[in-house]
Amino acid sequence: MSDDARRYPPRTREVPPRREAAAGVSGLNEAQARAATHPDGALLIIAGAGTGKTRTLVYRVAHLLERPEHPVRAERLLLLTFTRRAAQEMLGRVEQLVGSTSRRVHGGTFHATAHRLLRRFGQVAGLPSDFTIMDQSDAEDLMQLSRATSGAAKKVGIGGKGRRFPKKETLHHVYSRHVNTEIPVPAILSDEYPQFREYEDDFARVFADYTRRKIERNLVDYDDLLLFWAMLVESGGALADAVAGLYDHLLVDEYQDTNQLQARILRGMCRRHGNLTVVGDDAQSIYSFRGATIRNILDFPAHFPGAAVVPLEQNYRSTQPILDTTNTLISRAEERYTKNLFTKREGGEQPWLVTAHDEQAQTRFVVDRILELHEEGVPLREMAVLFRAGYMSADLEIELSARKIPFEKWGGLKFLEAAHVKDVLAFLRILENPRDEVSWYRLLLLMPGIGEATARGAVDAMATLSWAPAAFAHYQPPPRARTAHAALVQLLDTLRSAASGIDGAVAVEIARVRGLYDDILRERYDRVEPRLSDLDQLQTIAGGYPDRATFLSAIALEPPQSTQDLGFGSDSEDDVLILSTAHSAKGREWDAVFVIWAVDGYFPMGRALGDDEQIEEERRLMYVAMTRARNHLAVCYPLNVYDTRRGADYSIDQLSRFLDRGVRSCMQRVVVEPPERAATGAEHEAEPVPPIDLRAMMRGRFGA
Repeated sequence: MSDDARRYPPRTREVPPRREAAAGVSGLNEAQARAATHPDGALLIIAGAGTGKTRTLVYRVAHLLERPEHPVRAERLLLLTFTRRAAQEMLGRVEQLVGSTSRRVHGGTFHATAHRLLRRFGQVAGLPSDFTIMDQSDAEDLMQLSRATSGAAKKVGIGGKGRRFPKKETLHHVYSRHVNTEIPVPAILSDEYPQFREYEDDFARVFADYTRRKIERNLVDYDDLLLFWAMLVESGGALADAVAGLYDHLLVDEYQDTNQLQARILRGMCRRHGNLTVVGDDAQSIYSFRGATIRNILDFPAHFPGAAVVPLEQNYRSTQPILDTTNTLISRAEERYTKNLFTKREGGEQPWLVTAHDEQAQTRFVVDRILELHEEGVPLREMAVLFRAGYMSADLEIELSARKIPFEKWGGLKFLEAAHVKDVLAFLRILENPRDEVSWYRLLLLMPGIGEATARGAVDAMATLSWAPAAFAHYQPPPRARTAHAALVQLLDTLRSAASGIDGAVAVEIARVRGLYDDILRERYDRVEPRLSDLDQLQTIAGGYPDRATFLSAIALEPPQSTQDLGFGSDSEDDVLILSTAHSAKGREWDAVFVIWAVDGYFPMGRALGDDEQIEEERRLMYVAMTRARNHLAVCYPLNVYDTRRGADYSIDQLSRFLDRGVRSCMQRVVVEPPERAATGAEHEAEPVPPIDLRAMMRGRFGA
């Protein structure tokens, strides 16, 4: 046999262009065609929800490649998106229009493009070409080394007199936010972490050490990729000209989601030719928490004088009544590009504004309406329930599971999978079953001063005493664990002696557990509000059960998950209802959409109420949620909300401020009727039956 391997080259796949490609705008409406065929220069395409922005951008690329005068060479064109899949999809569609020549177009994410450019030009700029990229976890671990050696953490650790030093995740978040938004670190601390303002100088020392370690180890994090790209094109001289001169045209998708650093990059790349096309919607700018700024799209004409602005207003998704409602909603925005979405679709009912007595009534309406639409032929996968934050679907998840309606949840862990929820349930489980070793380990390892060895010793001691309720109290812990041991003994004694069988007894037990656990939660996490909200919700749910055993059994037997069998039958494994945060729903659409918790303090979130910029983003977020609907839209709000941080009583809550009189005039009001009360009367008394001994039967069966 010959040692020379036979070469087998891949077959060239040629894709001929479509005939209509020469016309350039076949199938586009007037505004889309105007945007696609715009000449050189800066162009802002304001693409309202459902107006075909991807199609327009695809045709824009095709036009630049095939325009009769001065066509752009494919390799001189750069398409930037926020996911690799989006770039591949767009370029695949361009290929269907203009043929195989489009394969030479450069497309990808900002970070991937930065990486490619740094591999090519970085060495000239002092960055060795063999640098290693750290993911977020690696970067946080490196930040931990800087945290440990900077001296700041040593001064105030847990148990010290001062406030504890922030964790590595918080340090990395502040660092990343500073790099991407250009907001000074002191301002970030004041706004997001006021409890750490006294450590401003320590933050600076940790970040300096972190930067030194990256340089010494030839490491680059995600933020460095963009920062170095910006530095390259802003450095001046031949190197900056070489990088910026690679492309004659740049196109950017989802421009409203860019940050300050990305805007700097684009200005540097286009500083000579000014040929930049960006597509976005100011009304869908909802990612400020990731560093995105709405100013980039609002100030685009100022950043690029003479830029053309083309709005896309013909909607291909929703009915006109839905568009009338959402147009009115977003018209209240303080600063925006004026556009009025319309459709040529006919018919459609007004969106529903649903008033429910409380959360349980809201849940009951949503589930009943979903079943009703399903019976009318709407698949579950074509329906979605949207909410502002993940914890707001807890009651709904439990009801869906009980009714055997399968669902998937987007945007965070399912409610009962969250670690802090499982922590609180562990306290209840050992009360119900003192032999629950797994729950004992979980709660013991929560306590300060108790590690693996101490927890093992405590569990062994309780086993020796046959898991008697008082066994833990008799255990003698090492000195470092005595304070935690005493606190836990006192809590368990209180819980065991509390009255049971009264209304809301389980919720009271959780409240007492939280008297100890909430402090642990605050010590473990820097951002506790979402977790506290989860526990509020758990406490509310527990209040609907008669006793602890019933509550724990219901949670164990029917946990909220997406794999339950469909109660009324389905021949499609993919036919599942979607539960999603409004953020995670962006870019999606469904036949029927339910927006729940449209209440001030919930949507908009309470923490946004005192900040005008945050309120405006919350308005845009509700707009995004409502514009996901094609044919059916229901916005729901409970009149009465039980919130443990507001007090033990029901509170009458205010309808979301975004649903003002003008918006409500576009909607159909629906009031959820209370359920019929069961008739009362003497229950039939069962005939007495002889007792049996299940344990004896079990011992006999297994020879115990």
